[in-house]
Amino acid sequence: MKINTIDSSLGTKLLPGVLSVIAGSMDIISFLGLGGLFTAHITGNLILIAAHVVIGSTVSFARLLSVPVFILMLGLTSLLAAGLEAAGVVPLRPLLLLQLLLLAGSLALGVAAGSPVVPDAATAILAGMLGVSAMAVQSALVQISLNWAPSTVVMTTNITRFMMDIGEVLFGKNPAAVAGACRRAQLTWPTIVGFTVGAGLGAACFAAAGLWSLALPTGLALLALAMAPSANIDGKQHG
Repeated sequence: MKINTIDSSLGTKLLPGVLSVIAGSMDIISFLGLGGLFTAHITGNLILIAAHVVIGSTVSFARLLSVPVFILMLGLTSLLAAGLEAAGVVPLRPLLLLQLLLLAGSLALGVAAGSPVVPDAATAILAGMLGVSAMAVQSALVQISLNWAPSTVVMTTNITRFMMDIGEVLFGKNPAAVAGACRRAQLTWPTIVGFTVGAGLGAACFAAAGLWSLALPTGLALLALAMAPSANIDGKQHG
C-alpha cells in the first residue's frame, strides 16, 4: 500500500521553507569553508569541473567526488524510503533524522579540520561529502514525502516557475489557470526566500565563526525533525 503524503499539519506545511534555509546556509558555508565546494548546488560543481578541465587546471578531489556521492545518496535514500514504506513507516521523519545525523557529522569533521582548512585533506573531504549526502537526502525526501512542495535546494527552476505564475496571476484570462498559478506561487515563494535568507545567514555566521557555522544548518535540521509529524501506513498522524 502506498503511504499517504502528510501535508495537513502546520509544521509540515512550513517544512519546505525551513529546508530551504538549511540548503542555502549549507551551500554558502561549504563554498566558503571547504574549498569552493557546493553541497546543494551540484550543478555548480559540474560547471566548475568542466571549466577546470577546459583550462587545464587542477580539479579538487572533493568537487570530483561530490557528483557521484550525490547520485549514490539519492539512490540509497530512495531504497531506504521504499523499505520504510514496505514496513508501514512514513519515510519523512526517518529521512529528516538521517539528514540531521549527516549534517552533525559534517559539523564535527569540519571543526576537526581546523582553520584554515586544507581542501584536499581527508577530514575536509569527508566533511564535504557528508554535507553533499545530507543535501541529497533532503532533495529526495521532498520528492518522496513532500511531493506537493517545490524543490528546496535548486532555486533557478523555482524562480522561473514563480515569475511565470505571477505573470499568469496578473495577466491570465482563464480563472482556473489563474487559481492554479496563485496556489503554486504561494508554495514557491517561501522556498526562494528561505534559501536567500539561509545564504545570507550562512555567510554571516561563517565570517564570525568559521566552520563552527555548520551548527546553523545542523540546528535547523533538528528543528525540521521536530516540526514533522509521524504517521502510520494509513496516514494517521502522531505528534
